[in-house]
Amino acid sequence: MNEIKVEPNQFGGIIIEAESLASNPGEFRRQLKSSIESWRGDGVKVAWLLLDRHQITLVPVAVEEGFDFHHTESQSLQLTLRLVDGAFIPPFATHYIGAGGVVLKDDAYLLVVAERYRSRGRRHYKLPGGALHPGEHIADAASREILEETGIKTQFISLNCFRHWHGYRYGKSDIYFVCRLKALTFEITHQEEEIEECLWMPVDEYLNHPNVHIFNRNVVKAALSGQGITSIHIDGYGTPETHEFFMPADRQDAKRE
Repeated sequence: MNEIKVEPNQFGGIIIEAESLASNPGEFRRQLKSSIESWRGDGVKVAWLLLDRHQITLVPVAVEEGFDFHHTESQSLQLTLRLVDGAFIPPFATHYIGAGGVVLKDDAYLLVVAERYRSRGRRHYKLPGGALHPGEHIADAASREILEETGIKTQFISLNCFRHWHGYRYGKSDIYFVCRLKALTFEITHQEEEIEECLWMPVDEYLNHPNVHIFNRNVVKAALSGQGITSIHIDGYGTPETHEFFMPADRQDAKRE
């Protein structure tokens, strides 16, 4: 019987190497029983087990031996086994992240959309935007979503406000960032699948339109009245590909490392 291989983590736990697991459930059970006893003796706090879809037959065995579900993704399932009472297990992601944009033309017209599929009966005009892709920055997501929904190319200027909302999709929470962007093109080609209407609406009309939510009105007012905070890179702290920072323009030199 091959031994289960593990790697220690910084929290007094271990990460099980899935490649060392037996493919036969019966043999895996014998592996696991022996290993759990050894881990307890070594004072291991938590065992982390990540199985891919080809190891699905091992899941019932792991659960019977005390593992709990932690989270799942399209191709894998993460399980954990708390070996010490009260040992800390960081929870999985609890939030969705989205970004939208305030885009003006000649400081007088606002780029707005009306979604094709909506929970409320009447048409509502909102700012273009949507969810971030994995590994995507906020500024990039805002520009991408605007381009996809409206056909308008933009340049990020600043982050102006955000909304934090509990009770969103699947019971998770949601953070939605609203950015100010500069329009680089002006001809609209809206996304037919999701967007019913897209137009340049006079700002005054938008701020007084009966089919505009009060949140969106306040967002536009905030973008028009404030400078917001801009995107910068802090030297020596990550890379522009992995880290994104936003700070007021007058504080950037003081904060730059």
